[in-house]
Amino acid sequence: MEPLSARIPSDLYLWLARLPVEGATTNSDKLRVLLGQLKRQYDGAMDYPAAHAWTRDLTAGAREALVRAEAESSRHSEVLGLLLDHLTSSLAMVMSHMPQTAADAAELEDMLVRRAFALSAGLLRQATTSEAAAYDAGVVRRHMAATVELANNIHHAKGE
Repeated sequence: MEPLSARIPSDLYLWLARLPVEGATTNSDKLRVLLGQLKRQYDGAMDYPAAHAWTRDLTAGAREALVRAEAESSRHSEVLGLLLDHLTSSLAMVMSHMPQTAADAAELEDMLVRRAFALSAGLLRQATTSEAAAYDAGVVRRHMAATVELANNIHHAKGE
């Protein structure tokens, strides 16, 4: 271990002191964990589970706010949960699969396209009822028209 001394603005110090960092209680512990995460991110050395945990940490504030909103309103949005899970997983895939070759790029592309179509399927499932399980019950139907039209055009182009 090497000592590190730095002067930081009070607002950053207070932010760091209040920041919940898994496995860290002191500011020194937090800096070690955060610098380690930053180095792994910079080096492209995050495996998928580590990258997923990191992206969940990034979205933790939004998730906690949604839990509070859900408790206050007694409403739940499957659509918003689906979207947050998609963003978390997709970003984790990108962060953990830094392509070095065309084959690596093809693998990442396959993973992301599979994930994107899983999101599309989930959203289309929400469109099978008159109202989506969402804070705005019409949100899926309002935005799905172009996607459904494109899917129908593919179906007709194949002569099926």
